[in-house]
Amino acid sequence: MKNAILLHGHGGTPESFWLPWLAQELKKKEYKVWAPQLPNADNPNIEEQLSFVLNKGMFDEETLLVGHSSGCALILGILDSVQVKVDQAILVAGFASPLRDDDESIRQVRPFNWENIQSHIRDIIFINSDNDPWGADDIKGREMFNHLGGVSILLHGEGHMGSDKFNQPYKEFPLLLKLVG
Repeated sequence: MKNAILLHGHGGTPESFWLPWLAQELKKKEYKVWAPQLPNADNPNIEEQLSFVLNKGMFDEETLLVGHSSGCALILGILDSVQVKVDQAILVAGFASPLRDDDESIRQVRPFNWENIQSHIRDIIFINSDNDPWGADDIKGREMFNHLGGVSILLHGEGHMGSDKFNQPYKEFPLLLKLVG
């Protein structure tokens, strides 16, 4: 059975935005889905969250990783740490460097070994928008793509693809299902 791990972003939960919809759709496709509540979601620290996910998650050649916002930096940390090549990762509104020059933003990322990450992923897709109000925009997406290759998808006018502060409910995300390989 294929394995899917869905990771929410800063301030989120497994019930945020399109995550519950995607979990249900993947279950229909016979995926075993794990969408954990990440520790300290309101003040995320990548090292703490990475330790949690690595200890509780299952990673193999049939694993799909999907992350939103800071959940994407967490996916990069996972790929930098596991000893297996996972099948696919889809990073939505992701970033690999701080969005701002403050301690909170700095704790959400870490220095990544791009070559190591590349060796642990078969297929990676970055989805960013050209008007992300948090700054996880096409420039941040291109930064990751330039290091890892894969597929970069630029959406126009889609914001953060889920944000309470900016009133972007984004309850479904059909594009994700089309991309799951």
